[in-house]
Amino acid sequence: MLNLKNKVVFKGDRTLWYVVIGLMLASLIVVYSSTGSLAFRVRGGNTSYYLIKQLFLMFGCMVVILTLQSFHYKYFLSFAKIVLGMSLIFLLWAKFAGTTLNDAGRWVTIPGIGFTFQPSEMAKLGIIMYCARAIAFEQTEECCSNNVLWRMTLVVPVLFLIFMENFSTSALLGGVCLVMLFVGRLYWKTYAKLIGVIVGLMILMLAVVFIVPEKHLKSAGRLLTVKSRIEHFVNPSETDSDDSYQSDQAKIAVAKGGLMGLGPGNSVQRNFLPHPYSDFIFAIICEEFGIVGAISVIVLFISLFYIILKISLKQSNLFAKYLSFGLGMQIILQGALNLCVVTSLIPVTGVTLPFFSYGGSSLLVSMISVGIILNICGS
Repeated sequence: MLNLKNKVVFKGDRTLWYVVIGLMLASLIVVYSSTGSLAFRVRGGNTSYYLIKQLFLMFGCMVVILTLQSFHYKYFLSFAKIVLGMSLIFLLWAKFAGTTLNDAGRWVTIPGIGFTFQPSEMAKLGIIMYCARAIAFEQTEECCSNNVLWRMTLVVPVLFLIFMENFSTSALLGGVCLVMLFVGRLYWKTYAKLIGVIVGLMILMLAVVFIVPEKHLKSAGRLLTVKSRIEHFVNPSETDSDDSYQSDQAKIAVAKGGLMGLGPGNSVQRNFLPHPYSDFIFAIICEEFGIVGAISVIVLFISLFYIILKISLKQSNLFAKYLSFGLGMQIILQGALNLCVVTSLIPVTGVTLPFFSYGGSSLLVSMISVGIILNICGS
């Protein structure tokens, strides 16, 4: 009789496994509920279609995690430049010959098999792996050498291409890089100058967005979208109701949930939110499971980051330390951004909720990140 225990080995931190599996199981319930209206519109009322599809995605992700465990993390050091280079190629592909989904042309469809994915998701792995590599190579006894910034210039064109299609994702990844440089002990004067340059560029961008006529911004990537979302956030009563529709419906969902929520499958706002199963899935969590459910999700994410932080601090290898920290930081910052959007603490962005939002690209990258971290702590 086949001994599965000898064939399937769950390496790494056991608590991290428990938290990730808990997130996956919770997401199945929410995905099933949030895709109900979509199933009636697209699948003739087959409400189990998206649940089954998500189950297959999660099974595939588990296979990916177990496969990653069979490699030593030192290979990720060698592949960092390759992954970053592939990200650049796919982003260029998406820019000039990409597929338009959800009013955004930032998807790539592989010919022959019809597999569609977001190159910006691959870029998350490439950028973090390369940054961890650069920071590790430039470490000295006192601090991180300023040469790390020259190494990281290779990241700039990738971030720029993401910026042209999705400002929020580029800002997220830029923020992760900055935090990694801070943790990596970049000389504080250099770090202060870097922050100053970035703040200056942000001010310049906002000046361009609000001074240049809108007709000239239509060809400048997503700048017009950035402008409308900032205007709505600052003066919601003076902007078009169409611009505030998503956030208004999310607020209603959060308010309806109350303390305990309406119960699984009883969401009303899923019929009104344009994408209740992706960007605004946390609103459905609040509506169906209330404050208790929302806090439970937040606790799971905090626990996830705490575990990853402990794993990172234990590593003697610098590349492993910064890689695990960067991957964990990306997950927690993305989750925090999504929660802030749903609760109207920041302008609307196109950032999904890791592990929960429906879709293959985001889930796969989140699970690859976890797989790499499990690989590191199990090596």
